[in-house]
Amino acid sequence: MKQLLLVFIGGGAGSVLRYIIGKALNSSQTGIPYGTFAANILGSLLIGIILGLATKNETITQNHTLLLATGFCGGFTTFSTFAYENHIFLKSGDFASFALYTVASFIIGFLAVFAGIYLVNYFWTNAQSI
Repeated sequence: MKQLLLVFIGGGAGSVLRYIIGKALNSSQTGIPYGTFAANILGSLLIGIILGLATKNETITQNHTLLLATGFCGGFTTFSTFAYENHIFLKSGDFASFALYTVASFIIGFLAVFAGIYLVNYFWTNAQSI
């Protein structure tokens, strides 16, 4: 139960910070999501530092990792976890899994977004006609 609470607290803090950065940096004039990009890159850097420290010494406990890497970075951006998992594939020399996971994540992720938008539009339109 303690571990779930740590992930919950870290995730909430990460999500709030991502929202603040997005509000501050995303450009409504150009439409370029600078805040989202910054959160993804900062989250990737941070999860690398946290998990790098966790593997190098005993100063970061499993609970710290749950709070900071899983919780905070997970709430701040899921891209950080994606980047770290790909790092593990590359480090282990598993290039096939790296390629499959990366390509599938992008393609299926984009398709899922488009499918979600389509479903909302479809059901919204049909609900309006009832």
